[in-house]
Amino acid sequence: MTQMYSPEPELARDQRWQHVIERIHAQTASLAATLKTDDLLPHSMLDADFVPSVQLNIALFFRSLTMDDELSRQDTRPLVERALRLIRDGMSLEEILTNYRVGTAFLWRRSIPALDVAEYLLLPELGLRLTNYLNLVVTHIATALVEDSRQPRWDVLERQGEIAADLLAGREVTWNGTPEIPIAEAFLVAAVRLGEPAPGTLTTIRNRLGLLPGTFLYRDNGGWIALVPRRPVDEGDPAAALARRIGLPSRAVQPECWIGVATALARADIPRAYTEAHTVAETARALARPETICTRKHMMFEYSVAAGGATLAALAALLDPLADNPALLETLDSFIDNEFNHSAAAQALFIHRNTVTYRLSRIAELTGYDPLLPSGVSTLMAARVAQRIVTYPARTTDPHRHRPDPTN
Repeated sequence: MTQMYSPEPELARDQRWQHVIERIHAQTASLAATLKTDDLLPHSMLDADFVPSVQLNIALFFRSLTMDDELSRQDTRPLVERALRLIRDGMSLEEILTNYRVGTAFLWRRSIPALDVAEYLLLPELGLRLTNYLNLVVTHIATALVEDSRQPRWDVLERQGEIAADLLAGREVTWNGTPEIPIAEAFLVAAVRLGEPAPGTLTTIRNRLGLLPGTFLYRDNGGWIALVPRRPVDEGDPAAALARRIGLPSRAVQPECWIGVATALARADIPRAYTEAHTVAETARALARPETICTRKHMMFEYSVAAGGATLAALAALLDPLADNPALLETLDSFIDNEFNHSAAAQALFIHRNTVTYRLSRIAELTGYDPLLPSGVSTLMAARVAQRIVTYPARTTDPHRHRPDPTN
């Protein structure tokens, strides 16, 4: 006799649904607190409040699962305001909405393993609720953006971004009937590149830069560029001067971001200064320099390697023969860091001095460059800098890659 299907009692199903919600919520919320942003979203989402935003989205989504009515605009207001702020700061709408799509996929992937086999019947409803949540949030963001674009300040912000793009690309700023905005003749060009910032770090820096009178901000794919009007007192040490103006220490035990600074004495110098500041910031980040704000003078040797263009990869490749023996690279680093002193390098590595000597000879055999000779060790030092730059996880080593197109 065929057994007839008997639907699950409504009360039992409601209890099971509530149990699933609580369990998945607990799992995803705890995971969000330790998220590595590069594991989930593009590097651009290393904005200061990324983790709090993820946690807010998770909390709001699971709250929506327990509601009979859909979330109101007041409910989603914190998410909408964050999107508005990012748009005003230069992030594209496409990128923001893409991040929501990727984040939704993350939530879905994390939800399924939390279910028992008997609870798979709830997957269609969970998927529908997640899709509805994404559509609702995107709708609220899009509506708010349309309303915000009609405000007078939007035109000013957009115009400031256009001016920054023109100056960085070396184009003449044209007004075409728009109100003129004062533009300084000389600038400190600051390129902001991120490491692993704590919540609030990037927002604080960006806001402080933006509040400096006459400053123009431009967001490229690697981070942020600030054109800060130069003052006569900034001439001696532009890095220290900028640090004082935005209230940041010029050095830190473990910097959360790096700011490369170059001086443009005239508007025509801005593209050259942009390239220099970009290279300084990227190099400082790849090498984990102690300076939070730095100039080319802080790293003349490293900068000359980083600015080598096509030779950068070739220099890095000189160390390929050591790839299968990390102990040799570690010994080379220690030997260089300890000013070519065998005993000091051995002490730092907790090995015998003779072991250091043997490893240095192996480096000479494998690479063809002897660390005990000035010409050999200088080449190996340059190769090591190049290797760190080209292998940095979120590198943008080409200083021209994100420059505004001068033909636009």
